[in-house]
Amino acid sequence: MRMIARFLGFAFATGALVFVIGACAAGFVIWRFEQGLPAYTQLQNYEPPVMTRVHAGDGSILAEYSRERRLYLPISAIPTLVKDAFISAEDKNFYTHNGVDPEGILRAVFSNLQGKGRQQGASTITQQVAKNFLLGNERSYERKIREILLAFRIESAYSKDKILELYLNEIYLGLGNYGVAAAALNYFGKSVHELTIAECAYLAALPKAPNNYQPFQKHDRAVDRRNWVIDRMVENGYIKREDGEKAKTEPLGVNPRVLTPDTYAAGYFAEEVRRELSERYGEQKLYEGGLSVRATLDPKMQLMARKALVDGLVRYDEAHGWRGAMRHIDLGQDWGIPLAEIPSLGDVQPWRLAVAIDVNDGYARIGLQPRRDASGAVTSERETGEMLLDGIKWTHKGSLRTTFQPGDVFYVEPLKSGQYRLRQIPEVSGAIMAMDPFTGRVFAMVGGFSFDQSEFDRAMQAYRQPGSSFKPFVYATAIDNGYTPSSIVLDAPIEIDLGNGEVWRPENFEGKSSGPHTLRFGVEHSINQMTVRLARDVGMPLIAEYAKRFGIYDDMPPLLSMSLGAGETTLMRMTTAYSMLANGGRRIKATLIDRIQDRWGHTIYKHDERVCQGCDAERWENQNEPKLIDKREQVLDPLTAYQMTSIMEGVIQRGTGQAIREVGKHLAGKTGTTNEAKDLWFVGYSPDLTVGVFMGYDRPRSLGDSAQAALYTAPIFRDFMEMALKDKPDVPFRVPPGIKLINVDPRTGLRANGPGSILEAFKPGTGPPDSYTFVGDAGSPRAVNPDPEKGVGSGTGGLY
Repeated sequence: MRMIARFLGFAFATGALVFVIGACAAGFVIWRFEQGLPAYTQLQNYEPPVMTRVHAGDGSILAEYSRERRLYLPISAIPTLVKDAFISAEDKNFYTHNGVDPEGILRAVFSNLQGKGRQQGASTITQQVAKNFLLGNERSYERKIREILLAFRIESAYSKDKILELYLNEIYLGLGNYGVAAAALNYFGKSVHELTIAECAYLAALPKAPNNYQPFQKHDRAVDRRNWVIDRMVENGYIKREDGEKAKTEPLGVNPRVLTPDTYAAGYFAEEVRRELSERYGEQKLYEGGLSVRATLDPKMQLMARKALVDGLVRYDEAHGWRGAMRHIDLGQDWGIPLAEIPSLGDVQPWRLAVAIDVNDGYARIGLQPRRDASGAVTSERETGEMLLDGIKWTHKGSLRTTFQPGDVFYVEPLKSGQYRLRQIPEVSGAIMAMDPFTGRVFAMVGGFSFDQSEFDRAMQAYRQPGSSFKPFVYATAIDNGYTPSSIVLDAPIEIDLGNGEVWRPENFEGKSSGPHTLRFGVEHSINQMTVRLARDVGMPLIAEYAKRFGIYDDMPPLLSMSLGAGETTLMRMTTAYSMLANGGRRIKATLIDRIQDRWGHTIYKHDERVCQGCDAERWENQNEPKLIDKREQVLDPLTAYQMTSIMEGVIQRGTGQAIREVGKHLAGKTGTTNEAKDLWFVGYSPDLTVGVFMGYDRPRSLGDSAQAALYTAPIFRDFMEMALKDKPDVPFRVPPGIKLINVDPRTGLRANGPGSILEAFKPGTGPPDSYTFVGDAGSPRAVNPDPEKGVGSGTGGLY
């Protein structure tokens, strides 16, 4: 008995010693692996990379920018069905365990020791949070131990809902999507609240290995995995068996959302917004900061602008002939394969690339570039169409056989009944911009024929000579400093000594002079010699100051040639400057962005800087109505601004912009044609909308001896305004208080009441003269004033 007792004592002591040693060893292991563990407290302030979304003015999505496509949702905004699907697929005991599933760990260790296939992890959702957020993807037992320790700590510090929220927003779900919100939107085009059982189950099937369950290339495996998740949801009591069986019969229904600004032909607009966000906040905040941007874009107006510009560029290009096919391919057994490999422009719909298959004199059969499915693979369907002589009428070839040959590739546009029209990408380019003249909000902006073809934005990046479209600011300077619309300026040859032995002799577009005329006439008919003579009298330093006020030039050289638009500026600057004439002379700043909010919904930028006095009242107590306080600078007398508007109405009624009259609305504007017609412009406005149009080659060269703005850019302006103002009432321009409207003869500026007279606008204390007295003949007037370049008539008019 004593021996037994001694043995038991020894065994107990040995056991105790082993226990102590084991406990010490376990404690040492835990202590060792706890050294250098990441601070789990950082999860409390975790801000995952979230994509920036740009919304158009109507709230629709214009563009998204991200490195990881993610939309962060709080747990309260995630539907129960989504949570149930992921818990069933990843961690059915999530709400009952303390962060670790011992059974799962033992199963994974046993499987991995046997070396059967891919190593298993059996991680709970909490462990996955520890791994994804704090540890990384290294596969080792050491990392696993650290993961378990962190999981315990996370469970002790955070609620189950917080842990699940972190998990559902962080996990990668394939096709570039992170988190359930982005995945739901980009796989199914839905919010998480609209997902069906089958859709929730498919998303929950993805975290283990998204590429293994790719919906197109590995469709059958994806369906099997989805159905397995549905079975687990039924098994766990989250859904009824009959609902589960029905969901298993549904197709995957994946239709990846392809969001591009091409939806609104707004590639240039979206890129300018992206560039401004990057300059304002930096690349990291742009691509990871979750900004919500409300852009000024009006989608309907943007499509109108795109159509008007494209039609105008094509009109010019086709008038200069067919340049031939883009390239030639071997038709072979399947013409669709080589045709599909040719890069095509994605933003020129409904144009499509096509290849000529059979061609004779009056008929051609064409094959259209095959479409691609959601995975990017070329479909097997082959679409064909036909082209008749009407489809090539603009080429003046007279025969399809002499226009192209079998195997030639070109663009076509569908007409009707399977017929197509031949198209070609214009060599000439241009831009159009539409703006609110009172706020500077850009409603539409197209910077070229195709953003896919060239990302260079001719509306905001191209510095070109404005030509005669600058003249209104010369005349505005004069009228703001004592002239009237009825003041007389001589249209006659003039010589300017350049001081270097050279003499500049500006000529009119028509090549002839017509004697003395009013300022109005000089603008309406864009008379160069009158403008230079007026600029010399007013003084170029003063005109340069006004040009700076309007933002056309930052530092314009005070040279007389600049009065004819010889400097370089952008379409955006010119459109903004004309907006200041339209709004009564108030400074505005053009913007493509209305408002920016951070990921938490706080407004961090707002374009409208006006203060609303009284808008913060808590209740109505018979106080005065709220009032907007506008502190923007007045760059031009409102009366002068209206006089210039009235004069530029005449440009459209009687002058170089008569092509626009058919719009049938009150419009004002000015053509612009530079030397050798290298740049063509038209900038104008209605009472509430300013529009600028530019046309020219990217490498400046003449558009032709007969090219002028009246023929090419004015019609683009006209076409756009017809669409944009179609359902709007015809509203006359607002006449500011103090303006007197007096009947005058538009050619002489004298008082008149007979047929052909117009209402001219005068400031207080001014008015038209009753007559002029000149010495000499009117073609080369000599005034009573001894200065041969000046003469004075009776009344308030003058000859210059």
